[in-house]
Amino acid sequence: SVSEELLQLEAKRQELNSEIAKLNLKIEACKKSIENAKQDLLQLKNVISQTEHSYKELMAQNQPKLSLPIRLLPEKDDAGLPPPKVTRGCRLHNCFDYSRCPLTSGFPVYVYDSDQFAFGSYLDPLVKQAFQATVRANVYVTENAAIACLYVVLVGEMQEPTVLRPADLEKQLFSLPHWRTDGHNHVIINLSRKSDTQNLLYNVSTGRAMVAQSTFYAAQYRAGFDLVVSPLVHAMSEPNFMEIPPQVPVKRKYLFTFQGEKIESLRSSLQEARSFEEEMEGDPPADYDDRIIATLKAVQDSKLDQVLVEFTCKNQPKPSLPTEWALCGEREDRLELLKLSTFALIITPGDPHLLISSGCATRLFEALEVGAVPVVLGEQVQLPYHDMLQWNEAALVVPKPRVTEVHFLLRSLSDSDLLAMRRQGRFLWETYFSTADSIFNTVLAMIRTRIQIPAAPIREEVAAEIPHRSGKAAGTDPNMADNGDLDLGPVETEPPYASPKYLRNFTLTVTDCYRGWNSAPGPFHLFPHTPFDPVLPSEAKFLGSGTGFRPIGGGAGGSGKEFQAALGGNVQREQFTVVMLTYEREEVLMNSLERLNGLPYLNKVVVVWNSPKLPSEDLLWPDIGVPIMVVRTEKNSLNNRFLPWNEIETEAILSIDDDAHLRHDEIMFGFRVWREARDRIVGFPGRYHAWDIPHQSWLYNSNYSCELSMVLTGAAFFHKYYAYLYSYVMPQAIRDMVDEYINCEDIAMNFLVSHITRKPPIKVTSRWTFRCPGCPQALSHDDSHFHERHKCINFFVKVYGYMPLLYTQFRVDSVLFKTRLPHDKTKCFKFI
Repeated sequence: SVSEELLQLEAKRQELNSEIAKLNLKIEACKKSIENAKQDLLQLKNVISQTEHSYKELMAQNQPKLSLPIRLLPEKDDAGLPPPKVTRGCRLHNCFDYSRCPLTSGFPVYVYDSDQFAFGSYLDPLVKQAFQATVRANVYVTENAAIACLYVVLVGEMQEPTVLRPADLEKQLFSLPHWRTDGHNHVIINLSRKSDTQNLLYNVSTGRAMVAQSTFYAAQYRAGFDLVVSPLVHAMSEPNFMEIPPQVPVKRKYLFTFQGEKIESLRSSLQEARSFEEEMEGDPPADYDDRIIATLKAVQDSKLDQVLVEFTCKNQPKPSLPTEWALCGEREDRLELLKLSTFALIITPGDPHLLISSGCATRLFEALEVGAVPVVLGEQVQLPYHDMLQWNEAALVVPKPRVTEVHFLLRSLSDSDLLAMRRQGRFLWETYFSTADSIFNTVLAMIRTRIQIPAAPIREEVAAEIPHRSGKAAGTDPNMADNGDLDLGPVETEPPYASPKYLRNFTLTVTDCYRGWNSAPGPFHLFPHTPFDPVLPSEAKFLGSGTGFRPIGGGAGGSGKEFQAALGGNVQREQFTVVMLTYEREEVLMNSLERLNGLPYLNKVVVVWNSPKLPSEDLLWPDIGVPIMVVRTEKNSLNNRFLPWNEIETEAILSIDDDAHLRHDEIMFGFRVWREARDRIVGFPGRYHAWDIPHQSWLYNSNYSCELSMVLTGAAFFHKYYAYLYSYVMPQAIRDMVDEYINCEDIAMNFLVSHITRKPPIKVTSRWTFRCPGCPQALSHDDSHFHERHKCINFFVKVYGYMPLLYTQFRVDSVLFKTRLPHDKTKCFKFI
């Protein structure tokens, strides 16, 4: 009985063990079900979060943040503003009608046809022709005078020996159809083509109209209202960049030079009767010209430095105003001397009431043109566009009593300071002085900036799309997808996220006015950076208007997220656009497009089809999850790579060749780096330039080196802003050479960015090659490729006047690259 009982207990025990095993299996299944449910719940939460975010974005796109105000225009019989007590006291607040110029008006400008008025027959034909040509091409000019904000009339320069009495000119001005009794919102332009241009508007009542000319007396000039403009030296001709001397070497043959002859002294000029008797009130000012002559001759005789000063012209001096130093010789002779001069002395007229003259402005123009740093003796001078340009960055303005200290001051400047002033002077000359277009655009830009109206948007290239069939399932290249245990971040879903449109155009026109006018056209000096004043369509975060959204502390990283899950940087969420240039290599192109499948933060792909032959009709394009836009070009040009296509809706552009092989993790890291250095070219293949001592020229070098100065744009990130500059602002001669050689567009872009930012590019990743190993022959494989690139570099240096490329000896890796960490921590931080 005991044995039977033991057998029964054993059977029960086995039965219970079997039930326990079954229950354990059920527990494990329940645990797995709970884990799966948690994962499903987390995914649902992510989907809900992304859906809510997409919904908010769509709502924001369809609901504008600002609505335009209603535009109010004055009546046709508008009586004008209340008259000021003194006409010479005109300022914007009491002589300009703001009601004609709403912030959103676009700044329409009406230009009178001079040929329809009597004074038009007296105008210099070259000045009139140049003015009419620039008016036709200006984006602000309108033919509808009823909606115009500003009215422009050209009254000079007059032909010689035309003598137009002030009373006659005044009568003709008052008879203009839109003068409205006092000329408010008018600007009268008197351009000087010669140094001896007389002060045409002296003794002419201009009412409330602004005056823009190169010669002003103190009693005539209304500060903050009238405009001092540069002379129109190149009336109908563009400056030849190949004839402009280089900016280096910094030191030239002469430390400083001056040539001039004074026809009339200050003392004799004061004895003449003037119509503005207020000028003669008080004691006669001191005449420092005798002291200046003695001091400069003493410096020349000391032979401490080689200088050249001549106070008597070898030939007949040019006509000049009283107390003004007349120019000597012809323009070509003066330029040859200035090319040998480190500094160019400009002695202001002895009459302190003569604020600026055409002769002084011509001396300034010629000095800036050939790179002689202007030294202006006389602090009372009003240099062209002085209320917008900071002349201390390009010229030295020294009071005449300090003439004995000028030599010491000039010798104390370092070479780097000299080069910076010369480079800034070259920029000012090219941008605001060199042509009729630049002068007229600058006059309009100054007035527009004063009344706080933003610039007109710069034009974009309208993409002519080539229809194509898509639907082919994109494969996955194992080499591209092998990212180890790295999570590259979320793959963006529809709709693509474009960079926000620029919302600070109106405020930035006021707040950053001076910073923009005095700097080369760079990413941090946008408005206005040239007389053309482009407002870029999408620049919301480029100037720092975006703010960081990275919480401090906590989480696996400083951002509160794992490195691979955080986009990084200090600006908002954004995407990038791939721009791929191709030419009749369909198989290579399709393979490259397929490799972009699943790439995070990709907005769209713009394929620039550079061939006149369209793609095959039966070609099936891959479906990579984002739009592929195939753009047709007008001609086969490598410059098409950098056109600012309107289909590019992001600030970030990844320019990539159709035969480039890049891993997704490399692209993502390059994008992260670019977001923290938005004004630089950030890319993968590095190159450098070198000086060839035997041949005294620059060389292009692609050998492996410990330093670089260029990053090839066959695989590089850059801001869309540079596409505008490359296509519309960079000298045309550079783009022409790119077309001639079918080469060097990447070098040209590196020159441009380094010239603007004065910074080298940034190289990322440690891969030695990124080329497609089995692709057909490329342009770079040609034996003449490197010879052409040598020529390009030397030509670009001539155009810019110096070598803008800068060397760098480092590349960028992630913060914890190759850092030894505990095994359980590596997943959070490993990137490469």
